[in-house]
Amino acid sequence: MEIIQNPEAIEDKSMNIIEEEVADLECSDQEKKIVKRVIHATADFDFKDLIIISEDAVEAGLQALESGSNIVTDVNMLRAGINDRKLGSFGGELKCFISNDDVAKEAKEKGITRSMMSMRRAAKNPDNKIFAIGNAPTALFELMKLIKAGKADPELIIGTPVGFVGAKESKAELEKMDLPFITVRGRKGGSSVAASITNALLYMK
Repeated sequence: MEIIQNPEAIEDKSMNIIEEEVADLECSDQEKKIVKRVIHATADFDFKDLIIISEDAVEAGLQALESGSNIVTDVNMLRAGINDRKLGSFGGELKCFISNDDVAKEAKEKGITRSMMSMRRAAKNPDNKIFAIGNAPTALFELMKLIKAGKADPELIIGTPVGFVGAKESKAELEKMDLPFITVRGRKGGSSVAASITNALLYMK
């Protein structure tokens, strides 16, 4: 068996295989790029039918990037998976507050999760216009609560929490929101999925 060693050749072959599987997908070319990147990261073709992209999500995300928006993540694992150099070329920064000592302290005092407190902290900065949540359902629930209360106004939410407690439900609530979003139905998701979606948008520019 011949082993392909060139990284670019490996990715090209992978994308060709994925393209064959999603060729009949009814969506825009930009949306298909997002789906393909998620499948490439997960090797899971279920995402072909699970990814939900609101009508104006791609355009809203690209406009936010062009304006220099920061990207807020719920966990550092997701933050590490996003191309910060590419984001920096637009003037934006990656933000994650989950490990901040003051966030942990305040979360404990209020009896809420650090993820929830992180969203409260992030919402205070108007430059934080893109939120990528790949791990914590409580972060997504809190962000939506802040939006409804008029305390947050994101231009795009990438919400793909994974797991068995609250993940499916938080994403179902996101689909009801009247704002640009990209999500994944059901229990599947995770940081790698959110990172893939975010990077797909970054690579479009």
